[in-house]
Amino acid sequence: MNILEKCFADVFDDGQLVRMIFSNKRKKLLEYNKVTIRPVKISGVLQYQAEYTFEKKVTHENLDPAAVFDKCMALVTDDFKQVNIFTTAEDIQILASKPTKPEKARITRKAATRGLPTLEHNKTKQYVIPDGVPCDFLIHLGVMDESGKVIHRHYSKFRQINRYLEIVEDVFPYLPSDKQLKIIDFGCGKAYLTFALYYYLRVMKNRDVKIIGLDLKKDVIAFCSKVAADLGYDGLEFLMGDIADYTNDHADMVVTLHACDTATDYALINAVSWNTRVILSVPCCQHELFSQIDNEVHQPMLKYGILKDRLTEYLTDGLRGLKLEARGYDVAMIEFTSLEHTARNIMIKAVKSGSPDSVKAAKAQAQYEALRDFYQVKPTIEQL
Repeated sequence: MNILEKCFADVFDDGQLVRMIFSNKRKKLLEYNKVTIRPVKISGVLQYQAEYTFEKKVTHENLDPAAVFDKCMALVTDDFKQVNIFTTAEDIQILASKPTKPEKARITRKAATRGLPTLEHNKTKQYVIPDGVPCDFLIHLGVMDESGKVIHRHYSKFRQINRYLEIVEDVFPYLPSDKQLKIIDFGCGKAYLTFALYYYLRVMKNRDVKIIGLDLKKDVIAFCSKVAADLGYDGLEFLMGDIADYTNDHADMVVTLHACDTATDYALINAVSWNTRVILSVPCCQHELFSQIDNEVHQPMLKYGILKDRLTEYLTDGLRGLKLEARGYDVAMIEFTSLEHTARNIMIKAVKSGSPDSVKAAKAQAQYEALRDFYQVKPTIEQL
């Protein structure tokens, strides 16, 4: 038994495993970027769940105790150079750059940093803002009662707010850490998510933050401004105005949830012009290309209005994503459950990570132009 085999065998024999993470791919073409293995109990029986993290999805595989050792050996010899093992007794790191020479693997150990794991597979969902703990803005907006219990008829809204904060939590490390954060929320509406964003950054993360919520409806702005004043949220301001006409000197983060049709484009154009670090955009009502699209190959399909509408909706967001990539952003399209519009929406999550002069950006621009010309459209995002 070589040192790698002995290391894995000891971990599983002791029954003290908390989590095991395989990373640092051996092959660029390997589809998944990371694998995490942890013990779970399914119907009272011990299993090991392997979580495969791809670029834009996560899949799971449940392994019997008899199979998990072989899976680990295959992962470290075929797929990954590094393994981090967390047990209740110690933390172990394995660096195995040469899979054919396991005796050359470097294994370091230090004191444990993780506690005993919960093995139940269907454990209670851990929300960013938990149920049962009073939260001032949720109480004020009628989502919670004074004790912190979520009111039953508003539970879907509570889940949606937490889903939004999970996404914000994911991009939080990309925001500047050495100054006041400035955030613009275009088309904020009733501002449940705007208040949630302020609460997360100011109260939970203790960041100095200035958030501006912009909307066209006078009564909505008056209502939101009163709620912010009642809560003492002095870093939160609501203004009445049109996204297309809004001028500003900068923003670290731009949010646009359900900005209708080309209003989304103007929000993205503003964000890029300010060199905004993070953009979270949930477009809706993408009608602009419906009257423009003209493609001989797809014409037999385009005669059906509902299919034409769906195609132009995806085309609009696809072109937006490519245009952002051409300006140096990493872009992901993720599913986001809306609060009050359609049942499911796509969110464009963009993080500034590169330069418009990079090879990657040039490739995205070429793909954008090819797609635009294939369908003979000229979207508003072209102004980027």
